[in-house]
Amino acid sequence: MREGVYVRIERPDGTCGYGEAAPVPGFGAESTDAVEAACLDLGDRVDAEALMRLERSLPSLYNALSCALAGAGDAQPQRSLGVAALLPAGRAALAQAPLRGEQGFRVFKWKVGVGHADDEIAILDDLVAAVPSGSLFRLDANGAWDRRLASKWLSRASERPVEFVEQPIEASGPRSDDTLLGLAADFPVPIALDESIVSDGDVGLWLDRGWAGYFVVKASLLADPKAALERLARAKARVVFSSALETALGAKASLDLAFAWPGAKAALGFGVYPLFADARFDGPGGGPFISSEETGRINPEALWNALS
Repeated sequence: MREGVYVRIERPDGTCGYGEAAPVPGFGAESTDAVEAACLDLGDRVDAEALMRLERSLPSLYNALSCALAGAGDAQPQRSLGVAALLPAGRAALAQAPLRGEQGFRVFKWKVGVGHADDEIAILDDLVAAVPSGSLFRLDANGAWDRRLASKWLSRASERPVEFVEQPIEASGPRSDDTLLGLAADFPVPIALDESIVSDGDVGLWLDRGWAGYFVVKASLLADPKAALERLARAKARVVFSSALETALGAKASLDLAFAWPGAKAALGFGVYPLFADARFDGPGGGPFISSEETGRINPEALWNALS
């Protein structure tokens, strides 16, 4: 079951702002219970001192409150961004990939590190043959490999249409940072950091270390996503905006940042919906593109009222 907290702030001028705090287990130490308790402790007013206390202790709540205080912001021009199709692990992907290709998807995310490497590499070859020419694959290992297996995969991936390999080794393993940097230097296929980016500080850490691969940004998990993205933009970093399994409210905030991103627009990692039993809480998507018009139609007030 996916849990999170909606926040609603009434401004002095009578307008309202909304945000979503939906921490993901394994990304940071906070819990939904802690976020809910902090909301109750805030009382009737949110001031700068309270935000400062939350910035380090509960980044997802800090982000939600910041979004609510900022409101909708300036309207974005009408645009569309591509979405990566999410494929099931193993051979089950072979039935889904052609269907997704027919729907118009040209980027496919496939979870690997579940079965034997040789079997999965053979399945990848079958997947490449099953989708339209020119399609790209994102291989998501979720930290399942050691350096030996990661090296084997990266070597094979360099001969296939692989956009990047996501989190090939465990983020918290011994000397994992050095291993990731070494793998990135040894193979031409880019590596994307996902579980290695669980806080604003991680963004700065990897930029300082000269990371040239992709940064998978789950904006709803960062304390100050705008500041983190500004630093990434200054570094001309490669960014993939991805869902943290948030509802439409949190998805809107993250997608607004994606549309405003000044760099190259990689396909979004928002092919996760439908996700909730109540479809009103699903974010936009389901198809190969998401438009700024779709995100603009998300009504925070309606989502807030749907909770009651």
